Amino acid sequence: MKHPSRILAILIQSVALLAPFAVPAAHAADYPVKPIRMVLGYPAGSGIDNVARQIAQHMEKTSGQPVVVDNKPGALGNIAAQTVATAAPDGYTILFTPNSAMGINVHLFKQMPFDPVRDFTPVATVATLGFAILVNPQTVPAKTLQELTAMIRKEPGKYSYGTGNATGQVVGALYANMAGLQAQNIPYKGVPPAMTDLLGGRIQYVIADASLAIPQVKGGRVKALAVTNRTRMAALKDVPTMQESGLPGYDLTAWFGIFLPAKAPAEATQFLAARIRQAVTDPAVVESLRSIGVEALPGNGADLAKMMASDTEKWGRIIKQAGISAE
Repeated sequence: MKHPSRILAILIQSVALLAPFAVPAAHAADYPVKPIRMVLGYPAGSGIDNVARQIAQHMEKTSGQPVVVDNKPGALGNIAAQTVATAAPDGYTILFTPNSAMGINVHLFKQMPFDPVRDFTPVATVATLGFAILVNPQTVPAKTLQELTAMIRKEPGKYSYGTGNATGQVVGALYANMAGLQAQNIPYKGVPPAMTDLLGGRIQYVIADASLAIPQVKGGRVKALAVTNRTRMAALKDVPTMQESGLPGYDLTAWFGIFLPAKAPAEATQFLAARIRQAVTDPAVVESLRSIGVEALPGNGADLAKMMASDTEKWGRIIKQAGISAE
């Protein structure tokens, strides 16, 4: 029979050997223990910023930790995506992004600073939204998209339009391509500065995501001529679709999703996915999003990965049809 002191020594050694393996499990069980940083590739005040902050506020209530929105605009969302791709994969830096950075930009840039598939862990889907074509009635008297189209055709090359993201660029290019127009796209870091130039008469129309367009339209500052959805938006029920406005088959909407860096802990991924689902199924959040033209879209990481794959192929075809070349 072994001496009690010898048995105790063996037990101590065993515990010491197992300790490194036990610590991560304890940390995972405690997640989150500090604030979560939500990186966003568009400026404060943009449509996606509005949605991101609603989701962040709801997540704060259910996670017990602050969720801080960090705006990093530029390069059509690539700067924010690269920030998250190179962040520590500990679950505390997340990317809130539209489909542009994860499904469109690969067709718009010859070189990408990250790989949308290899460098990220899909966490959850959030929502979908359409876009609207806006004019300043003080400078462009068109009351319908057909009238705007006729005006641009009459003076080719005179008209310019503003976009604040990759999806908006494709929306505008496809409209011009399908309608046979010559109009110049002016890209901005977000829709708000484009809206400023629209109101100042420096550009003739803007392609704006619905969440930012709707407050401007209801405020009477701009007029919406058409929306890009297949059916009319509940919040802009009097505004016709692009299809109704003479462009059959036109149907473009964007989506929002949340990602972690590659190799993120499964516990963090599952925790965040559950909290995001709680947010986008909360009736108050659903109604608030719908009021700005955004439809909640609950879904997990697998759903988001499938949507990414199909969207990358879909937008590649659309970009080719619109005649857009990679930069």
